[in-house]
Amino acid sequence: MSTRALNEAASAAATPLSLCSREPHVPADRLVAEMVPPPRFDSVRFDTYLPDPNQPSQCEAVKALSGFAESLGGAHATGAGKRRWFARKPAAPAAPRGVYLDGGYGVGKTHLLASLWHATPAEPALKAFGTFVELTNLVGALGFQQTVRTLSGHRLLCIDEFELDDPGDTVLVSSLLGKLVESGVALAATSNTLPGKLGEGRFAAADFLREIQGLSAHFRPLRIDGEDYRHRGLPEAPAPHSDQVVTETAYRVPGASLDDFPHLLEHLAKVHPSRYGALTDDLTAVCLTDVGPVPDQSTALRLVVLADRLYDREIPVLASGLPFDQLFSEEMLNGGYRKKYFRAISRLTALARDAKGLLAQ
Repeated sequence: MSTRALNEAASAAATPLSLCSREPHVPADRLVAEMVPPPRFDSVRFDTYLPDPNQPSQCEAVKALSGFAESLGGAHATGAGKRRWFARKPAAPAAPRGVYLDGGYGVGKTHLLASLWHATPAEPALKAFGTFVELTNLVGALGFQQTVRTLSGHRLLCIDEFELDDPGDTVLVSSLLGKLVESGVALAATSNTLPGKLGEGRFAAADFLREIQGLSAHFRPLRIDGEDYRHRGLPEAPAPHSDQVVTETAYRVPGASLDDFPHLLEHLAKVHPSRYGALTDDLTAVCLTDVGPVPDQSTALRLVVLADRLYDREIPVLASGLPFDQLFSEEMLNGGYRKKYFRAISRLTALARDAKGLLAQ
C-alpha cells in the first residue's frame, strides 16, 4: 500500500503526534522539581533488585547501599538547615561522603541508585536525582551559585551516568560537588568507569586528569559485575518493521508520535538536550520510519540523550529501517564516547521489545 493510500485509509483516525513539531520551553523551576527518579524507577526498591547469584558483587552492593542510606538519617551532616550558607563554612568530611557504582551496561546500577534515593530517610524535597547531563543543564539554567544554594540544603544528590566528555564540564561539576560536600551533602553516582579512570581515552591534558583525581576523592567505589539484564535470558531485539506497519500503528495508537528518522535527527539539533524530556511529554509510543546510520558524532550524542529520556519514561519505540545496533559506525563504537553509544543501543533495543505490545492494540 502506498503512503498516499495509507494516509487516506487513516483519514478517519486521529493524526499522530510529531516530535518534529515540538519545541518545548522548560522553566528552571521545572528542572529542579523534576530531579527525582524517572517514572521507570518510581517503584524500585532494594528488595525488588534481583541479584545474579553468579555475581556476588551485586549482593554486596545492595548491603553497602542499604547501610549508606541508613547512615543518612537524622540531622544534616553540618547540623544546619537550608540557611547554613550564612553561617561559618563547615569543614569537609575526612572520609569520602559518597558512593560510586561502577559496572557495565544493564547490571542494575540505576535501579540501585534510585533505590538509595527512595530508602534515604528524608523528604523528597531534600533529595535530588538526575543524570550528569541534567545536572550541568541545571547549572546552565540557574547559574553556579544559585545551584549551590539550591542543592546545598539537600541530604543526598544522586547522579546517574556520570560520564565526563568535556573538560569544561569536568571543572564545573568538580567545583559544584566540592561545594556540596563541604555543605554536608552526601553523593551517589553511577558510571561505567571507575572515578580515577574517567576521561581515559578522551582527553590527556594534565588539567583534565587533575580534576578527575579531585572528583575521585569524593567517592567510595562499589564494583558491580554482571551481564546486561535487559538481554539476560531474553530473545534478540525484534527486527525492524515495514513503513506500513509503523505508520498504521501510529495512527491506531492514541498518543503515539510518527516521525521520519532523518528529519527527527535534524530537529534534535534545534532543541536543547535539557528539553528532550519535555519533548516526550504525554507520548504513549514513538514510531519512526527510515531509521538509518547516524551521520556524525554531534548528532549521535543528541540521540543518546533522547534514548535516555525515552527509556526513563518507558516509551516504546516502533521503527522501520535498520536495527538499532547499526545506528553508530565502527569508528564511533571504538571511540571515546563508546560507552554512551552502547548504552543507547541497549536501551533502544529494550524499548523496541516493549513496542511488540503496540501491534496487538
